[in-house]
Amino acid sequence: MPIEKACISVLDRGFIFGDGVYEVIPVYSRRPFRLVEHLHRLQHSLDGIRLENPYTNDEWSDLIEQVVAKNEGEDQSVYLHITRGVAKRDHAFPKVPPTVFMMSNPLLPPSSELLENGVAAVTASDNRWVRCDIKSISLLPNVLLRQIAVDADASETILIRDGYLTEGSASNIFIVKDQVLLAPPKSHLMLPGITYDVVLELAANNNVIYEVRDVTEDEVFSAEEILLTSSTREVMPVTRLNNKPVDTGKPGAKFIHLHQLYQQYKATHMRGGVVS
Repeated sequence: MPIEKACISVLDRGFIFGDGVYEVIPVYSRRPFRLVEHLHRLQHSLDGIRLENPYTNDEWSDLIEQVVAKNEGEDQSVYLHITRGVAKRDHAFPKVPPTVFMMSNPLLPPSSELLENGVAAVTASDNRWVRCDIKSISLLPNVLLRQIAVDADASETILIRDGYLTEGSASNIFIVKDQVLLAPPKSHLMLPGITYDVVLELAANNNVIYEVRDVTEDEVFSAEEILLTSSTREVMPVTRLNNKPVDTGKPGAKFIHLHQLYQQYKATHMRGGVVS
């Protein structure tokens, strides 16, 4: 139905408690990108809040196909939102059906200007809870952290916890140090990004030297390159950090190489008709 006609009860636990999870799936040439991996992450989030999955993977695939078919554009961003359902306000889990909401928005690639010049970022202390691996709809901490970047006319806030890089407020973060691509390891302190996985696979398959290990705050500030990744922003270069240039202040060689590999991957696995 049209978005303006979609209605959910004010007693929905997503509205009252933020009790739910979500997933965002990019769609290229009307083909969901890494659907199996996205649905696996959705299951992980549902398990994390002890909410039974309302659909099988095949049923999710069919629903997503219907939503994509009913919306314009070859490239879309499909949003899935599952809450614990509608019940009287009580903290304990109710025995009610879950609420499932889906919508599609146009998916626009990053502009050539951003790819050529990069984006600015700021750093902040990661003061969120310790289950950041759950893709929870309770996003107020991320919203507040992202607003720090907006207030500074930047695109992202890079988060530091106890002296180590975790992620961005709405992205995963890589750095390049001594010509080595560095990625913080997956843990309960960061969301396991689908694009994060793709970048590491591309690096491994194309002789890009990389390490998955703890990345210190000092290494972030002295990095030769900083990259952010997400399903909607793909791979982006960060060229200014806390109002200072990152190295030369221009996108670096590792970003250029990985961005080219990512575009080739999309063209081969999605545009060419092979479902990933």
